[in-house]
Amino acid sequence: MKVISYNLRKHRAIGELTEIVQRHSPDVLCLQECDDRALPEFIGDLHLSDATARNRLGLAVYHRNRQFTVQATRAFELKRSLYDRVAKPAHERLIAVRLRDEEHDRELVVASFHAAPLTALNSLRRKQIHAALAEMQLMGPGLPVLMVGDYNYPVFKAGLSDKITASGYDLTLSDSRTYTRYKVFRGHFDLATSVGLTIESVITLPRGSSDHLPILVTSSYADAAASASAAAEAS
Repeated sequence: MKVISYNLRKHRAIGELTEIVQRHSPDVLCLQECDDRALPEFIGDLHLSDATARNRLGLAVYHRNRQFTVQATRAFELKRSLYDRVAKPAHERLIAVRLRDEEHDRELVVASFHAAPLTALNSLRRKQIHAALAEMQLMGPGLPVLMVGDYNYPVFKAGLSDKITASGYDLTLSDSRTYTRYKVFRGHFDLATSVGLTIESVITLPRGSSDHLPILVTSSYADAAASASAAAEAS
């Protein structure tokens, strides 16, 4: 499964999406900072799963119709930063979609996440991440989960990774940095958190008009990968 995550920088990069989808053929597309009132129903051959409806910096998920069927969707409010209280509305920081993978006869949860901005503390973003993971488990108890997006986590990622691992999830960074707008705040801001999946690669795609670079996450079901490995060893 291939999933692309892209922060559009207040919808500026919306015009790049058709070419990105055509070039990389993702199965799922997760967006942050989009205008949820101006989203097309289709981007290439991807269909809009759901989008936030009340957020100034919207979130959206698209899926490939011929592979996935939407079972449920939900947007979540997470603990608010001072920015969220002043620059309203900016409270919906997670949109999750429970999908049925018709090709593999499986279900999973995929989510687009946008953490509090850099004016907030890392401790608040950790609380948002923890709450987001808990909400997705309620959507699909025991299902594989992939949460991608803009984590806005400039430093101390080793500590973040340790806390996510302690919660039973994996945190994966891309092969090169995804944010370069400021000299002080640059690095890997766009990340992938997963459980029940084997993350094969996370690749940073070429820069467009956004201050974030898109990432392409390639994954497979963890138990399927383990079975294939065991079969290869046996042969």
